[in-house]
Amino acid sequence: MSLPANRISLEESQFESPPLTQEKVLELIEQAYPNPISPEDLAKDYGWSEQDVLLVIQSLQERGLIKSMEYNAYTRIHHEDKEIKVVKQMPTIASNKQPTIAIITAQYCEKLAVDAMLENKETFVRYTTVGESNVYTLGNIGAHRIVSTKLPSVGNNREAMTATGNTTTRLLGTFQKVDFVFIVGVAGGVPHYTDYKKHVRLGDVVISYVDKQRALISNSKEKPYVYLYKSGEDVKTYFPVNDSLQQIAESLQANMQVKRPWEDYLSQAQQALAQKTEADFNRPDAKMDKLFMNIGNNEVIEVAHPIAADEVDGVTRLRLHLGPIGSGRDLVRSDELRTQFARKYGLLATDVEMSSVLDSIIGNCRESFILVKGIADYKDGTSTRKWQNFAAISAASVVKSVICGMDAPTNV
Repeated sequence: MSLPANRISLEESQFESPPLTQEKVLELIEQAYPNPISPEDLAKDYGWSEQDVLLVIQSLQERGLIKSMEYNAYTRIHHEDKEIKVVKQMPTIASNKQPTIAIITAQYCEKLAVDAMLENKETFVRYTTVGESNVYTLGNIGAHRIVSTKLPSVGNNREAMTATGNTTTRLLGTFQKVDFVFIVGVAGGVPHYTDYKKHVRLGDVVISYVDKQRALISNSKEKPYVYLYKSGEDVKTYFPVNDSLQQIAESLQANMQVKRPWEDYLSQAQQALAQKTEADFNRPDAKMDKLFMNIGNNEVIEVAHPIAADEVDGVTRLRLHLGPIGSGRDLVRSDELRTQFARKYGLLATDVEMSSVLDSIIGNCRESFILVKGIADYKDGTSTRKWQNFAAISAASVVKSVICGMDAPTNV
C-alpha cells in the first residue's frame, strides 16, 4: 500500500456554486430530461446571471445539442431525435407488443446505454407543460419486449423523491403487463483496501443481492434485503418477493471465468453509440482509477489498489459483484459515515436516492426487481463524470445478459 505525502483536505470539495460552463449547463439539461428547463430556473438555482446563462444556451443550440420548447424552456436533442414521437398521451399498444420488462434509469448517459442494447426501438416523449414529462423507449432484447424510461430528476429533496415515485407509478400504470423491473445506472463502489476479491473497482458492476454470509451469521433473525435507505436514524430495507432475476445474476457471476456474454454486448453498443453520439463510452485509462482512504481530521491519502490475480498491465476485466446497495443523504456527505454504514450492512455500492422508485414498484405489486449498477466513483456514482459513460454501458450490458437468461414471456 503506497502512502504518498500529499494529502487532500475534504474541506476543499465542499458544495459551492459551480462555474458557469457549457458542459455544466448541458449536464443540468440532461439531468432534467425529458422535462425542459428554463434559463431563469438555472440562474436562480445556481446563482448565475440569467443573461450569461442565455449566452451559454445559445452556444449549445448552435452546437446542435439542445432545442427550445414552449415557455422559453430547453431540452436535450437526442441523437435519435427524428425518430422520437412527441405525444400528449401514449398511443394504444397492441397486446402482443406490450412490454413485460421495464428498465428505469436516472441519468441521460444511462438511458443512452440501455437503449443501445435494444432492437427495433421506438421512442415516445409524453410532453406536458405542467408537471412531469415522460420518455418511453419500446424495443426488444431477445424474446422480450422492453420499455425503458429516464427519471426526470433524482435526489434527496422531497420534490425530487415525489417526482421519481410518480414517474415510476405512471410507467407501471401505462404498461400494465410489466412483471420485471430493472433499475440501471451508475453508483459508487465500496472499496476493500487489502482483499482484491472483495474490492469493487471503477467499471465493475454491482447487482443488488442478499449478502449470504451475513444472512448465515444472523441466523435469519434479520429480514433479507438487497437495498437499504438511510434517513436520519431510520433504515428502510427492500427485498423482492420473486428473486428469479437475482438467481440469473448469481449464475452469470458463477460462470464468468468461462462465459462473459456482456463483453460482446458492451463492445457492440460502444460501436453503435460512437457512430450516433459525441459522447465517449470507452473505458477510461486505468490510471484514472485513483483510490483514497480517509484518515480522519478531514484528510484523505491516496493508496494503491489491491493487486488482482488476473491483472495485465494494470488492466482488469469487468467483474460482477453480488451484494446489497444502499443510499441516503448522510452517506454522500460523509466518507466516514458511508464506510461505517457499508461495513455494518455489508453494502458493496451506494447510489443516488432510489427508495421512492422501489416504494412505487412494491406499491404497484411488482414482485420482481433488481438494481444493476456500474461503478463510476467511490461515493454515489455522480461525483465525477469521467467514468460515468463506461459504468453506465457496463451495467446495461450486464442487464442484457440477465434478460437473455430469462424464460421467454408467456403472458403476451
